[in-house]
Amino acid sequence: MTLIVASAIFAYLLGSIPSAVWYGKIFHGVDIRQHGSGNAGATNSLRIFGKKAGIIVLIFDFLKGFLAVSLIPYFLKSDNELLPMVMGILVVLGHIYPVFSQFRGGKGVATAIGVVVAVLPMAALGCIAVFILTVFLTKYVSLGSLLGALAFPVQVSLKLWNDISDPYYIALAWLFFIILAYTHRQNIQRLIKGTESKFGVKK
Repeated sequence: MTLIVASAIFAYLLGSIPSAVWYGKIFHGVDIRQHGSGNAGATNSLRIFGKKAGIIVLIFDFLKGFLAVSLIPYFLKSDNELLPMVMGILVVLGHIYPVFSQFRGGKGVATAIGVVVAVLPMAALGCIAVFILTVFLTKYVSLGSLLGALAFPVQVSLKLWNDISDPYYIALAWLFFIILAYTHRQNIQRLIKGTESKFGVKK
Protein backbone atom coordinates (compact mmCIF):
# COMPACT_ATOMS: atom_id res chain seq x y z
CA MET A 1 0.00 0.00 0.00
CA THR A 2 2.85 2.38 0.83
CA LEU A 3 4.39 1.86 -2.61
CA ILE A 4 1.04 2.45 -4.30
CA VAL A 5 0.58 5.74 -2.44
CA ALA A 6 4.16 6.76 -3.24
CA SER A 7 3.62 5.92 -6.92
CA ALA A 8 0.39 7.90 -6.97
CA ILE A 9 2.16 10.93 -5.49
CA PHE A 10 4.99 10.50 -8.01
CA ALA A 11 2.50 10.42 -10.90
CA TYR A 12 0.79 13.59 -9.71
CA LEU A 13 4.06 15.44 -9.09
CA LEU A 14 5.42 14.37 -12.48
CA GLY A 15 2.29 15.71 -14.12
CA SER A 16 2.65 18.92 -12.12
CA ILE A 17 5.88 19.92 -13.88
CA PRO A 18 4.60 22.98 -15.83
CA SER A 19 6.71 22.72 -18.96
CA ALA A 20 4.92 25.48 -20.88
CA VAL A 21 5.03 27.90 -17.95
CA TRP A 22 8.70 27.27 -17.19
CA TYR A 23 9.69 27.41 -20.86
CA GLY A 24 7.99 30.76 -21.28
CA LYS A 25 9.54 32.25 -18.16
CA ILE A 26 13.07 30.89 -18.81
CA PHE A 27 13.38 31.66 -22.52
CA HIS A 28 10.96 34.55 -23.01
CA GLY A 29 10.51 36.07 -19.55
CA VAL A 30 6.72 35.83 -19.69
CA ASP A 31 3.98 33.71 -18.18
CA ILE A 32 2.20 31.99 -21.07
CA ARG A 33 -0.98 31.88 -19.00
CA GLN A 34 -1.24 35.63 -19.48
CA HIS A 35 -1.12 35.40 -23.28
CA GLY A 36 -3.16 33.89 -26.07
CA SER A 37 -5.78 31.46 -24.81
CA GLY A 38 -4.23 31.51 -21.34
CA ASN A 39 -3.67 27.77 -21.56
CA ALA A 40 -0.35 26.36 -20.38
CA GLY A 41 -0.01 23.77 -23.11
CA ALA A 42 1.63 22.95 -26.41
CA THR A 43 -0.96 24.59 -28.68
CA ASN A 44 -0.76 27.96 -26.92
CA SER A 45 3.04 27.66 -26.78
CA LEU A 46 3.04 27.18 -30.54
CA ARG A 47 0.85 30.23 -31.08
CA ILE A 48 2.74 32.51 -28.69
CA PHE A 49 6.38 31.37 -28.89
CA GLY A 50 6.55 29.54 -32.21
CA LYS A 51 7.03 26.07 -33.61
CA LYS A 52 10.15 25.18 -31.58
CA ALA A 53 8.44 25.96 -28.28
CA GLY A 54 5.31 24.07 -29.30
CA ILE A 55 7.29 20.95 -30.17
CA ILE A 56 9.39 21.04 -27.00
CA VAL A 57 6.37 21.49 -24.73
CA LEU A 58 4.43 18.81 -26.63
CA ILE A 59 7.23 16.26 -26.24
CA PHE A 60 7.78 17.04 -22.57
CA ASP A 61 4.08 16.87 -21.71
CA PHE A 62 3.74 13.62 -23.68
CA LEU A 63 6.66 12.08 -21.76
CA LYS A 64 5.06 12.98 -18.44
CA GLY A 65 2.06 10.82 -19.24
CA PHE A 66 4.07 8.04 -20.84
CA LEU A 67 6.61 7.74 -18.02
CA ALA A 68 4.02 7.92 -15.24
CA VAL A 69 2.47 4.72 -16.58
CA SER A 70 5.44 2.88 -18.08
CA LEU A 71 7.54 3.24 -14.91
CA ILE A 72 4.90 1.52 -12.75
CA PRO A 73 6.51 -1.96 -13.08
CA TYR A 74 9.77 -0.53 -11.70
CA PHE A 75 8.00 0.71 -8.58
CA LEU A 76 5.23 -1.82 -8.12
CA LYS A 77 5.25 -5.57 -8.60
CA SER A 78 1.55 -5.87 -9.18
CA ASP A 79 -0.61 -7.26 -11.96
CA ASN A 80 -3.54 -5.05 -11.00
CA GLU A 81 -4.86 -3.93 -14.39
CA LEU A 82 -6.45 -0.80 -12.88
CA LEU A 83 -3.17 0.73 -11.70
CA PRO A 84 -2.00 2.04 -15.09
CA MET A 85 -5.31 3.84 -15.61
CA VAL A 86 -5.29 5.27 -12.08
CA MET A 87 -1.72 6.55 -12.48
CA GLY A 88 -2.65 7.91 -15.88
CA ILE A 89 -5.53 9.90 -14.44
CA LEU A 90 -3.33 11.24 -11.65
CA VAL A 91 -0.58 12.44 -13.98
CA VAL A 92 -3.17 14.20 -16.16
CA LEU A 93 -4.71 15.83 -13.08
CA GLY A 94 -1.23 16.93 -12.09
CA HIS A 95 -0.83 18.60 -15.48
CA ILE A 96 -4.21 20.33 -15.18
CA TYR A 97 -3.77 21.33 -11.54
CA PRO A 98 0.02 21.56 -11.04
CA VAL A 99 1.22 22.07 -7.49
CA PHE A 100 4.36 23.76 -8.87
CA SER A 101 2.38 26.40 -10.75
CA GLN A 102 -0.44 27.67 -8.52
CA PHE A 103 -2.68 24.79 -9.69
CA ARG A 104 -3.15 26.52 -13.07
CA GLY A 105 -1.99 24.20 -15.82
CA GLY A 106 -2.94 23.01 -19.28
CA LYS A 107 -5.82 20.99 -20.65
CA GLY A 108 -4.04 17.66 -20.44
CA VAL A 109 -4.24 16.49 -24.05
CA ALA A 110 -0.54 15.85 -24.73
CA THR A 111 -0.08 14.19 -21.34
CA ALA A 112 -3.19 12.08 -21.96
CA ILE A 113 -1.77 10.91 -25.29
CA GLY A 114 1.36 9.77 -23.45
CA VAL A 115 -0.79 7.79 -21.03
CA VAL A 116 -2.79 6.10 -23.78
CA VAL A 117 0.37 5.19 -25.70
CA ALA A 118 1.70 3.49 -22.56
CA VAL A 119 -1.61 1.76 -21.74
CA LEU A 120 -2.90 0.74 -25.18
CA PRO A 121 -0.63 1.77 -28.10
CA MET A 122 -3.10 0.69 -30.78
CA ALA A 123 -5.89 2.68 -29.13
CA ALA A 124 -3.55 5.68 -29.14
CA LEU A 125 -3.19 5.34 -32.91
CA GLY A 126 -6.97 5.35 -33.20
CA CYS A 127 -7.23 8.51 -31.08
CA ILE A 128 -4.52 10.28 -33.09
CA ALA A 129 -6.19 9.27 -36.36
CA VAL A 130 -9.51 10.72 -35.19
CA PHE A 131 -7.75 13.91 -34.06
CA ILE A 132 -5.91 14.40 -37.35
CA LEU A 133 -8.98 13.66 -39.48
CA THR A 134 -11.17 16.01 -37.43
CA VAL A 135 -8.68 18.90 -37.55
CA PHE A 136 -8.12 18.33 -41.28
CA LEU A 137 -11.85 18.46 -42.01
CA THR A 138 -12.91 21.19 -39.57
CA LYS A 139 -9.72 23.13 -38.66
CA TYR A 140 -10.85 22.97 -35.01
CA VAL A 141 -8.03 21.69 -32.78
CA SER A 142 -10.32 21.64 -29.75
CA LEU A 143 -12.91 19.50 -31.54
CA GLY A 144 -10.16 17.17 -32.72
CA SER A 145 -8.91 16.87 -29.15
CA LEU A 146 -12.38 16.12 -27.82
CA LEU A 147 -13.23 13.50 -30.42
CA GLY A 148 -9.76 12.00 -30.17
CA ALA A 149 -10.20 11.72 -26.40
CA LEU A 150 -13.66 10.19 -26.86
CA ALA A 151 -12.17 7.56 -29.16
CA PHE A 152 -10.22 6.09 -26.23
CA PRO A 153 -13.09 4.94 -23.95
CA VAL A 154 -15.08 3.89 -27.03
CA GLN A 155 -12.25 1.57 -28.11
CA VAL A 156 -11.83 0.26 -24.56
CA SER A 157 -15.57 -0.35 -24.18
CA LEU A 158 -15.68 -2.23 -27.48
CA LYS A 159 -12.52 -4.15 -26.48
CA LEU A 160 -10.95 -3.49 -29.85
CA TRP A 161 -7.37 -3.79 -28.58
CA ASN A 162 -7.82 -5.33 -25.14
CA ASP A 163 -9.67 -8.19 -23.51
CA ILE A 164 -10.26 -6.40 -20.21
CA SER A 165 -13.94 -6.53 -19.30
CA ASP A 166 -13.57 -5.14 -15.77
CA PRO A 167 -16.31 -2.48 -15.45
CA TYR A 168 -14.01 -0.38 -13.24
CA TYR A 169 -11.38 -0.29 -15.98
CA ILE A 170 -13.98 0.83 -18.50
CA ALA A 171 -15.31 3.41 -16.03
CA LEU A 172 -11.80 4.81 -15.56
CA ALA A 173 -11.42 5.12 -19.33
CA TRP A 174 -14.63 7.14 -19.49
CA LEU A 175 -13.53 9.24 -16.49
CA PHE A 176 -10.35 9.95 -18.45
CA PHE A 177 -12.47 11.41 -21.26
CA ILE A 178 -14.77 13.33 -18.88
CA ILE A 179 -11.75 15.07 -17.32
CA LEU A 180 -10.49 16.19 -20.72
CA ALA A 181 -13.98 17.27 -21.78
CA TYR A 182 -14.21 19.37 -18.61
CA THR A 183 -10.95 21.15 -19.39
CA HIS A 184 -12.39 21.96 -22.83
CA ARG A 185 -15.74 23.26 -21.50
CA GLN A 186 -15.10 26.81 -22.74
CA ASN A 187 -14.07 25.46 -26.14
CA ILE A 188 -17.29 23.46 -26.27
CA GLN A 189 -19.29 26.62 -25.58
CA ARG A 190 -17.46 28.48 -28.35
CA LEU A 191 -17.95 25.57 -30.75
CA ILE A 192 -21.69 25.67 -30.09
CA LYS A 193 -21.76 29.45 -30.63
CA GLY A 194 -19.54 29.19 -33.72
CA THR A 195 -16.88 31.49 -32.27
CA GLU A 196 -14.10 28.95 -31.75
CA SER A 197 -10.79 29.78 -33.45
CA LYS A 198 -9.75 27.60 -36.37
CA PHE A 199 -6.22 26.28 -36.77
CA GLY A 200 -4.25 28.25 -39.35
CA VAL A 201 -7.09 30.72 -39.90
CA LYS A 202 -6.55 34.31 -38.77
CA LYS A 203 -9.58 36.39 -37.91
